[in-house]
Amino acid sequence: MKTNKLAAAALATLACAFASQAWAHAKLQASTPKADSVVSAAPAQLRLQFNEPLELPFSKVKLVDDKGVELQPSKIAVDAADPKTLVGVLPALHPGAWRVQWTTVTRDGHKVKGEFGFRVK
Repeated sequence: MKTNKLAAAALATLACAFASQAWAHAKLQASTPKADSVVSAAPAQLRLQFNEPLELPFSKVKLVDDKGVELQPSKIAVDAADPKTLVGVLPALHPGAWRVQWTTVTRDGHKVKGEFGFRVK
């Protein structure tokens, strides 16, 4: 009887671990430029690396400067070598503070969004 209870408890713990992974939403793990960084030259490219593969048709990125002016990347794509990374070709950015605002959908259908800032010297 004690063995059955122990096995049932182990099975329940294992099921909860797998269920929590399945219900997790995508998270931004890294970016180039890095969040809250100061870069000496304006980046030509924006890279957003997530923990799950992305659906490009539902992904959007925009940059907003400190005056509220919005710029869109001229092109965004999922990195061919890494389906978890979104790459945006940026227009010329002037010196100052910038906010990156992004929205994407992962292959599991969850919509996620977020933002971070960086500064160009």
